[in-house]
Amino acid sequence: MKQNDAEKDTILEGVLAEFAKLAAIPRKSGHEKAVSDFLKDYLTGLGFTVTQDEANNIIADKKASAGFEQAPLTILQGHMDMVCVAEEGYAYDPLKDPIKLVRTDEFLSAEGTSLGADDGIGVAEAIYIMKTAKDHGPLRLIVTTDEEQSMTGAIRLSADHLKDASFLINCDSENYDELTVGSAGSLDLDFTRELKRVEPETSAAWQIEVKGLRGGHSGERIGDGRGNAIRTLAMILTELAKKGEIELASLTGGKARNAIPNDAKAVFVTDIAKEDIEAVIKDQQERFMQMYGNVEQQILVPLTSIEAPQNVLKAGDTQRLLRLLTILHTGVYSMSSVIPGLVETSANLGVVNMSEDEVEIQFFPRSAIDQKLDEFRQYAETVAALTGFTAHIGTQSPGWKENKDSRLAKIVAETFAEQNGKPMKVETIHAGLECGWHFRKNPKLDMVSIGVTTKDIHSPNEHLVLATVKPQVDLIIETLHKIAKL
Repeated sequence: MKQNDAEKDTILEGVLAEFAKLAAIPRKSGHEKAVSDFLKDYLTGLGFTVTQDEANNIIADKKASAGFEQAPLTILQGHMDMVCVAEEGYAYDPLKDPIKLVRTDEFLSAEGTSLGADDGIGVAEAIYIMKTAKDHGPLRLIVTTDEEQSMTGAIRLSADHLKDASFLINCDSENYDELTVGSAGSLDLDFTRELKRVEPETSAAWQIEVKGLRGGHSGERIGDGRGNAIRTLAMILTELAKKGEIELASLTGGKARNAIPNDAKAVFVTDIAKEDIEAVIKDQQERFMQMYGNVEQQILVPLTSIEAPQNVLKAGDTQRLLRLLTILHTGVYSMSSVIPGLVETSANLGVVNMSEDEVEIQFFPRSAIDQKLDEFRQYAETVAALTGFTAHIGTQSPGWKENKDSRLAKIVAETFAEQNGKPMKVETIHAGLECGWHFRKNPKLDMVSIGVTTKDIHSPNEHLVLATVKPQVDLIIETLHKIAKL
């Protein structure tokens, strides 16, 4: 084996060994105590000075190599939580079950579920670098919680852990040849309504599903023109209601507010003839393919006769719910007038949850312009008033504005070109990064975001391109060498 091949294998296997430790621990957003405790004990055992804060964030410090004690402090940062989604019918409890890794020569994926490379692979790389890097200045590893859901970890992270640092490398991007220097802000919006239930007037009950859509990350993939299963199901039910009365028993869909829903399901009672229901479904499938067929390979809308439910929503509640789901725009709102091809503002209809007495809708707008997120607050309150729902205005995450004079961005881009023989793409992205919160707490912190190449994140098709792991590690290590010499 050639020396460079041996080095490549050593780095790849080292990083994947760290990732496997994380994959073995369930770490759904909001449920990270177990993985946080593991990281605390593991990193302490490696000789680092470790702090676990009240949000279960992990902060680990490593002293500078001899002779580089006066170099500026650099932070490596990622998040420990993951979006947990599974293929339909695959038995998976995200609070109990580990991720089952599947490896080929080219890719790392998971059996039946999302992989969690977002951001487990970034954390794994950072740990590997903290363990093996030489000739570096003082290093700090920060691993946050709840990034995928509400960025609670970044929000609650003490500014004390950021104020003494000069540079921060966020390891949460999805393409090894892209250098992210800015990101969009976002706003958590929820709508709820108490439900009244009655006995159904007829016994003919049906289950209708929308599935087979691509789904994906609601920031990175929102500009691809992908279909939204919840919105599509609501449109089908709305058209069906024009044929006769439908009594809705349940409507659910989506896995996370920041994931485009690829499936949705409803149970309803109606005296509309089966052939008329099927005609509406066929018409709506054709309409869907006309709108999204260039991107979506298929849409499946199975109709199943089932036993009648014991109760259904009052007619008014069904109407209000369908009205809200069809009013809420999902997809791109506007494109950037500054950066060609970049989505400026979008929104995702992410989740519908329904219990016996309440329905909740999770809506997630993003924008590079904070003032447009302010408009969404007013929009939510107006739409809620028109449809009889209550709007809940949640966390507004700040955007991260590009620093045109970033020394770190210049170092990283130059290093990448030297190592790979091609320029690195420098971009601002239409997705949320914790860098926005870090910037708010320390505006002088020079930051970039990079990462290995991962595909179809936030979906059961998520996979990691193995060939990008070593180049990413090499890039970070050489960047640390150059920072140490500043």
